[in-house]
Amino acid sequence: MIAALRTWLFAGLLVLVPIMITVAVINWVVSTLDETLRILPAQWQPELLIGFYIPGLGVVFALVILLLIGAATSNFIGKKLVNWWDGLLNRIPVVRSVYAAVKQVSDTLFSDKGNAFRKALLIQWPREGLWTVAFLTGKPGHSVGQQLGDGYISVYVPTTPNPTSGYMMLVREADCRPLDMSVDEALTYVISMGVIIPPEHKPAKANPEPLKALKDSE
Repeated sequence: MIAALRTWLFAGLLVLVPIMITVAVINWVVSTLDETLRILPAQWQPELLIGFYIPGLGVVFALVILLLIGAATSNFIGKKLVNWWDGLLNRIPVVRSVYAAVKQVSDTLFSDKGNAFRKALLIQWPREGLWTVAFLTGKPGHSVGQQLGDGYISVYVPTTPNPTSGYMMLVREADCRPLDMSVDEALTYVISMGVIIPPEHKPAKANPEPLKALKDSE
């Protein structure tokens, strides 16, 4: 009887925990975006105009603001204003360092031509004999490339279960093994700490060619 109760308990947790976490995350996102309504004047607050609170209005408001800003900055005058603003921030000490780094990362992640993670790889880290999932991000810069020579690539090694923190490393292309899985599947594999195994695909080529993915995306 105790074994059956334990089985039912874990079965219930497997059903409820993902639902509860999903609801909590969605509730946090909606509540956070609803705070954007606070920038409106008091007399324009939806609660005063409608008479009651409607959850999710902040999401619609934030989406409209993003669309308006995107439309305004997509024309010639808007681009000139953005360039002027960038130039202004880049002349302010301390601010320019933070702004330039954040803007470069955001341009890489959200640009139509951006491709932050190009290929999922296996590399030996933190020492020989231990393997971990990494992502091809590019080739070493001019100065770094001169110091290292040919045959090196830049990779990002995410931490588990939070892939937003990790390590940028420069490794030999020949020491990397390409994985036959998409970047999304590899990220899911990392976040789940290896619990969620991606579906099987056709076997990858024996010779690793991570730089081929880099060249194809350029």
